[in-house]
Amino acid sequence: MIIQIVILAMIAAFLGLRLYSVLGRRAEHEEEPVPTRFDAPDAGPPAATPQSRSAQPARPASLEGALPAVERGVREIAAADKRFDISGFVEGAKGAYAMILEAFWTGDRETLKELCDDDVYGGFDAAIAAREAAGETLANRLVRIEDAKIDMAELVGKTARVTVRFVADIATVTRDRDGTVVAGSLDDAVETRDLWTFKRDVREADPHWVLDETDEG
Repeated sequence: MIIQIVILAMIAAFLGLRLYSVLGRRAEHEEEPVPTRFDAPDAGPPAATPQSRSAQPARPASLEGALPAVERGVREIAAADKRFDISGFVEGAKGAYAMILEAFWTGDRETLKELCDDDVYGGFDAAIAAREAAGETLANRLVRIEDAKIDMAELVGKTARVTVRFVADIATVTRDRDGTVVAGSLDDAVETRDLWTFKRDVREADPHWVLDETDEG
């Protein structure tokens, strides 16, 4: 099976949109597979397996250290949407993180429009337009997503909102209109931390979530 790694680019900070913050140490890392799709499960919940009366379901790693309010929010979303599975959601969120970064870095507005709400898309579109006007291109690499955990979960009316805290290693390169590297290096990965909030109307048949908000983590 061929492991697909998203190799793309990051916008320079002066273009105005802080898609993600650059924090922590610089380091080289071995590449790991990155999910390539953000889909909620299309089928119902998996069939139950026999277990003893005292057996308790395993607590998802994505909820380790979560506050009671987060766990309560997850339960409320799961009660309103029987297809919601927290582990599957986090894997899907990792795929969305990779896809949205790729689309933003390469100027793929169509994909961004599909995966983001109008406000977030508008920010991305403006940043892409500024980059194009400056004649800059990006050739970055998402080396790996080190961690992805639920930071917030809530059900507001019929809208489910879940915030995921991402820790990822990204190598960045910016080139000018002549192809000259003006910032970054693909040989040096930077640890980044982001808080991305996804939302979905639980009444909709469409199982897909969209990116509702981005922030520094």
